[in-house]
Amino acid sequence: MLMASSIASLDAHGLAEGVKYLCEREPVFDAIVKKYGPPPLWAREPGFPTLVHIILEQQVSLASARACFDKLLIRLPTLTPEHFLGLADEALLDIGYSRQKTRYTRNLAQKIFDGHLKLDDFNQMEDEKVFKKLVSLTGIGPWTANIYLLMALRRPDIWPAGDLALVVAIQALFRLDARPTADEFQSFSEKWRPYRAVAARILWHYYLSAKEKQTI
Repeated sequence: MLMASSIASLDAHGLAEGVKYLCEREPVFDAIVKKYGPPPLWAREPGFPTLVHIILEQQVSLASARACFDKLLIRLPTLTPEHFLGLADEALLDIGYSRQKTRYTRNLAQKIFDGHLKLDDFNQMEDEKVFKKLVSLTGIGPWTANIYLLMALRRPDIWPAGDLALVVAIQALFRLDARPTADEFQSFSEKWRPYRAVAARILWHYYLSAKEKQTI
């Protein structure tokens, strides 16, 4: 079996291996996959547009973030740091940007445009180094950095602390009286190494499937 490494990248085969590995060790995951099927890879293209989209997803619904991002792409079909910097704040507010997220995204765009941040370099960097680079930027916290690592760089052992859907899923699946604390949330994930990013996908798959059926 191919084991996950710090600069490995999940593909469909790696996802299947990870699902098999976890289902053999975690009965709850096995039950999810048998009921709903394996989770999607949910891969995103690495680069500036994806990081912009993830910033928009901070603390709002995915649908709301998607709507704002789609409006941005209408204004800027080629979404580059240079083009983003040329868009007025008023235009960004008009499509749904908050002033705070406008500042965060402008800062990101400026860092890339000035050459202080090179996203392509992340491909050969270990998880921890990528994480530290991202969280050093204004407006990019642990959740945003981890989602980029998990979905865009497709690293296999990323666990996005603070993700509400994962918190809700864990509470429901493990029949907890209350939502797990940050320490409990982290503790749950430790036994799912080296495929914590696959575990997250299984849990998201459960959350979305159960929510659709109104069972969560």
